[in-house]
Amino acid sequence: MDLYYEVQGNGKPVVLLHSGGADIRDWTFTAPLLAQNYKVIAFDGRGAGKSPSPVEPANYVADLLALLDHLEIDKAVLVGHSMGGRISIDFALEHPERVSELVLIGPSLSGFALSHEFEEWMRMINAAFPDIEKVIELSFDAPSYRIVKSSPHWELMLQMFRHHLKKTTEWATFESVWPNPPAIERLEDMSVKTMLIIGSEELPDNIRAAECLRKIPDLRYITMAGADHMLTLTHPDELYRHIIEFLEERSHAANARGK
Repeated sequence: MDLYYEVQGNGKPVVLLHSGGADIRDWTFTAPLLAQNYKVIAFDGRGAGKSPSPVEPANYVADLLALLDHLEIDKAVLVGHSMGGRISIDFALEHPERVSELVLIGPSLSGFALSHEFEEWMRMINAAFPDIEKVIELSFDAPSYRIVKSSPHWELMLQMFRHHLKKTTEWATFESVWPNPPAIERLEDMSVKTMLIIGSEELPDNIRAAECLRKIPDLRYITMAGADHMLTLTHPDELYRHIIEFLEERSHAANARGK
């Protein structure tokens, strides 16, 4: 296993998948809370943090499967933030027998059609290279970062993003491999009980992607007031409470059926 990971706590396995442009530090405040009740595995995705950069098109779903196999985990809760949510959705559709519950936090979605406004924003960011300061300015010039920018955790967000930008200079390719057909066409087939949490201060594209996920048969949808895309940093206690309630409810239901 060449991916960097950290394990803390004991009990039912919970695997944390960070957002794009971030790394394992996305879970700085949430992981210790969850570790009070569960065995928490947080890892740096390929090309992020302390994990190696891709030398061929990255297959994030295969990487997650390899991590679970390496740790001898038959079934785990997946908690995916943003890009980590996209990976978690695809993984749960491909390997439902390996996922006990699915928690999605402001997730992206395979096959989702981005708006013209979003694509134009991305073009402006890409055109700003190699002016890193301009790239940072444009990247966070969105309502989805308004809350974290005014929080004590803004410096941590900047540290992660600067590290990400430096790391991408090592990537041999920016291409990635995803299951086909894309997840957006298969949501009705999701057999894993799912909870989706999204901040009220999000990009319109992120909200539209979340609305698409209402097609998941067994879905709990939560809008967190006063939170933006980085609620993992700004609202860890509230996030922890929602996750615990969701997982404990499942546990109590299973125990009741066993009586």
